[in-house]
Amino acid sequence: MPTQSDQPTKPIRLGVLISGSGRTLMNLHALISAGELPVRVAVVIASRHCKGEELAREAGLAVEVVPYRKAADVHQYSQRITALLDGASVDLVVMAGFLSLWHIPPPYEGRVINIHPALLPSFGGRGMYGHVVHEAVLAAGCKVSGCTVHFVTNEYDRGPIIVQRTAPVLEGDTPDSLAARVFQEELLAMPEAIRLFAQGRLRIEGQVVHVR
Repeated sequence: MPTQSDQPTKPIRLGVLISGSGRTLMNLHALISAGELPVRVAVVIASRHCKGEELAREAGLAVEVVPYRKAADVHQYSQRITALLDGASVDLVVMAGFLSLWHIPPPYEGRVINIHPALLPSFGGRGMYGHVVHEAVLAAGCKVSGCTVHFVTNEYDRGPIIVQRTAPVLEGDTPDSLAARVFQEELLAMPEAIRLFAQGRLRIEGQVVHVR
């Protein structure tokens, strides 16, 4: 039964995995800089050269670019990601728009979280990311959407749920307008989940995360 220890005496170390704009990373960096999030970013790993990489470097964060296409296979790629995280002595891994496949090794089980732009278990799975998700929500006629922060396993979007926040689906919404509304909730949900982890308040029991 995965559990967390008592609240640490020093800020936990984050490894942040990105592939795109870096908006989630920069939100975390702003909160950390303001003293509102008891963590520090130990390393940022980008799966390609992207805007998020540029912003991270400008913010003075340690950045590694590990192009997925240059790896011989998923096994080699995953080993490289894990080695960088180990080298940075990371306590928690945050997937912030990371689009490459990393096979999570046993030592990282219960230590990797992701944010998904819908209310899982709906609208999840392989290929369901970004605007594809919002298009599916609108096509299904949902009246409510939102975001989900969950522990990551080696099954797409199937890990135990930590935090969910909702956003209304409005008449006349487009994928862009819905995405913008959901992202405002993401800016709150991810820090909340990280804060709970850092405080040692999460306990995983099967598919359920208990918050103490």
